[in-house]
Amino acid sequence: MASGEHPLAAILRDAAEGRFPAADGTVDVLPPDTDGTRAIVAFTGRAVVLTDASAEELADRAPDGGFGSSLAPDVQSWLAGTSHVPGTLDAVLVARGSGGGDAQPTRVHDGHPRVARARQHRRDVSVYADDHGVVILGSGLVGRLELSVELFDPESAPAGAGRQLIALGLAHVPEGDAVWAQVSPGNARSLRSFLAAGFEPVGSEVLLWPRIRLAPGVQRLSRFNVC
Repeated sequence: MASGEHPLAAILRDAAEGRFPAADGTVDVLPPDTDGTRAIVAFTGRAVVLTDASAEELADRAPDGGFGSSLAPDVQSWLAGTSHVPGTLDAVLVARGSGGGDAQPTRVHDGHPRVARARQHRRDVSVYADDHGVVILGSGLVGRLELSVELFDPESAPAGAGRQLIALGLAHVPEGDAVWAQVSPGNARSLRSFLAAGFEPVGSEVLLWPRIRLAPGVQRLSRFNVC
């Protein structure tokens, strides 16, 4: 683990290489990341919880935490307390950058809800666009590089428009570097697009955001991560 790196970053890096934590029901309790984000990250038979609570307190609330109870709604609410807000349950996906992209980042779409949201909770955000939507790259949980996309009008976009946007984003990630995406499983259209574009599932997670990070007028979630 690199000096100053959050322990979860090494766990995610291993998962991207196909090396997963043992599926033994264990819960690893770690501190929030440097932005104060709490999180519940679940792998097969294993959970990693970023929290200020102790391992003993969490075990009382979620005795089978590594087998799913860490993600129970009442546990999420308890971990959030009054200072944080639970996000949605997302599938966590990873892919590799393809490199070679030559498009320039744009600020034209800064008013778009997904872009505004990204600038609220990610760092070093870059936005690219084509005729059908936006793709956003930025540093998120424990510094991992994250990619998200949204079509301007999903109903009129041609088939494959979402995959094209994802490919545009991957082209602006150095070849071979890991890039992450979080997609709600219920948003099946988006999930299919990410899988078709080469992303692979490694787990699931709920992020618990500090309330103060949400600026007035900025929605916590945009309508859909539609591809």
